[in-house]
Amino acid sequence: MFTERTNVGVIGGGAWGTALAMHAAAMGHDTLIWARETEVVSSINDPAVKENTTYLQGYKVPEALRASNDIAAVVAHAEILLMVIPTPFVAATMSTIRDSLRPEQIIVSCTKGILNDTLETVNQILTRVVPEALHSRLAYLSGPSFAAEVAQGMPTAVTIASKTDTAAARVQSLFSTPRFRCYRTTDVEGVELGGALKNVLALACGISDGLGFGCNGRAALITRGLSEMTRLAVALGAHPLTMGGLAGMGDLVLTCTGDLSRNRTVGIRLGKGEKLQDIIDSMKAVAEGVLTSRSAHQLALKLNVECPIIAGIYRVIHENADARAVVSETMSRELRAEVDPELFEAAARQR
Repeated sequence: MFTERTNVGVIGGGAWGTALAMHAAAMGHDTLIWARETEVVSSINDPAVKENTTYLQGYKVPEALRASNDIAAVVAHAEILLMVIPTPFVAATMSTIRDSLRPEQIIVSCTKGILNDTLETVNQILTRVVPEALHSRLAYLSGPSFAAEVAQGMPTAVTIASKTDTAAARVQSLFSTPRFRCYRTTDVEGVELGGALKNVLALACGISDGLGFGCNGRAALITRGLSEMTRLAVALGAHPLTMGGLAGMGDLVLTCTGDLSRNRTVGIRLGKGEKLQDIIDSMKAVAEGVLTSRSAHQLALKLNVECPIIAGIYRVIHENADARAVVSETMSRELRAEVDPELFEAAARQR
């Protein structure tokens, strides 16, 4: 177990891309990471530095890890290609390398989000952009995994999703260690929706914490937020049980409670009265939940799925609604059963 080694390419030199590249290199995979910024490449390659000083400062990368500004070289190098770039740039980036992709490669998306203009998940974007011969070799990595903790080698568990179980199993076997355990599933929709929507709910929990609403309020948001995630995911064909796993509940709890969560941090600062643009301008890394809050709300409207928390966050983020008033309105809605009967029926149909 854990003995086979291969060539790994990582597209994206942010914190998460760097942490995954560090993990792969530490396992003994021949790992090459692409970054747009020359300073990121220089700091990783410099023997005297060996660190991503821009996005993951303070964590030395393995000596064997190499970086490049040549994206074609990284693609040519890789059997396993990890794609770790923000959702709005997935289509354009993958289009530039489309003709360089090989049928034997496995592409692993490590990006979490829903595109604003088309409401596409990353899976839908990749299916549209990459050659059809690679559709069965698309996989998705998601789950509770802060980049800094992965970089430190702290115990982490994630889910690898692919429509083809053999592709998921291949990635699972190549990336699992006693400190980084991979599970697998064929429920791509569930894993994708869980990873995207939890960022929106982390904004909600951050705002609640920033307003001083306490642990009770945070627990209520996590639990009822999970219900909204599940309703949306099931409406798109996901299995409801996936939302109780690592890519659903696991990632939701981490992002809504962890101090390393960018989305929760944005929410806390909003709850304390800071302006959204000022917060965004002060951050190097992307808080995906800000953009996803718009697409999640539009997706719920499109599918006619009731998501009051997601709707409330959309109003606070994009319509400058008063967060205290939104909380009061949400808590004052018509009383109802906790679990939708439709979910029981959906679970029964899929057993």
